[in-house]
Amino acid sequence: MAKKKILVTGGNGYIGSHTLIQLIRDGGFDVVSIDNLSRSARGTMDRIEKITGCSVKNYETDLCDLKSTCSVFEQEGPIDGVIHFAAYKCVPESVEKPLLYYRNNLNSLLNIIEACDRYHVPHLIFSSSCSIYGDVKDLPVTEETPVGIAACPYAHTKQIGEGILHAFCESHPRFQSILLRYFNPVGADMTGLNGELSPDKPNNLMPIIMETGSGKRPSMTVYGTDYDTRDGSCIRDYIHVTDIADAHVKALKFLIEKRNTENCTTFNLGSGNGISVLEMLNAFEKITGQKLNYELGGRRPGDIPAIYSNSEKAHQLLGWQCQYGVEDMIRSAWQWEMNREG
Repeated sequence: MAKKKILVTGGNGYIGSHTLIQLIRDGGFDVVSIDNLSRSARGTMDRIEKITGCSVKNYETDLCDLKSTCSVFEQEGPIDGVIHFAAYKCVPESVEKPLLYYRNNLNSLLNIIEACDRYHVPHLIFSSSCSIYGDVKDLPVTEETPVGIAACPYAHTKQIGEGILHAFCESHPRFQSILLRYFNPVGADMTGLNGELSPDKPNNLMPIIMETGSGKRPSMTVYGTDYDTRDGSCIRDYIHVTDIADAHVKALKFLIEKRNTENCTTFNLGSGNGISVLEMLNAFEKITGQKLNYELGGRRPGDIPAIYSNSEKAHQLLGWQCQYGVEDMIRSAWQWEMNREG
């Protein structure tokens, strides 16, 4: 049986690159990437080849340019499915530059959907976010939890993106889409050869911890210590990036194997356990033996106090659950940090 060809947008990015690795490891897929490298670094495809033994072609195409996007579909067709990651994702930046986020995140999605329609691509997996729920009082969240008021423009772009896909799927019943609302991806490939890397300063907790632990940055700040949580710091549902990647592969198979009963379906992806920022810092120090130089600061715009997930639907229908725990997250991220140093 011929392998299915899957296009991954944002394939040089953190989750996109790990998903390419999982698709290759699965053995049932040929893969191609689109990434204009505006928020990712060169060398990712070399690392993927080192891990998997397979070379992946990346098109440095701006997805906000419809003509250029469609040219990739023409060159690579027929394409059996798209996994769409490409988006700006920095919460504080989205608060400062909302129009940048609306233009990029929504225009790129619209162009991908348009290309899928023109070139008869039947399946799309959309990288959504737990941030669409807003500040939730009743935890853990489920797929039935009402979508709340977005705390930042980034989250709002994900809400709008989901709405666009629901509307398109309703008018195009042969088009199949899954919206994956996931929580906080952390860690690195267990080989330690691929992990989170950005040309800009990282804004996410784990790479900041790693850079502080390795001495790349002199200190770090815990943003907010007066939230209504068990230690005052924000609580998040951290999940290993390989588990997130595995969920995308399983979601794709779910559609290809026609196990879905709706053509637009939503799944939460989380561990079900909330971990506070201070607890994660303490876990890092305990597991690696490295002391962290950090200070306690004020709240950061766009952050909510706590959120974590019930992912039973993904477990029941996709056959997915987390394989890696906090220790794996920290050890793999630390190994990647050490390899990066070398």
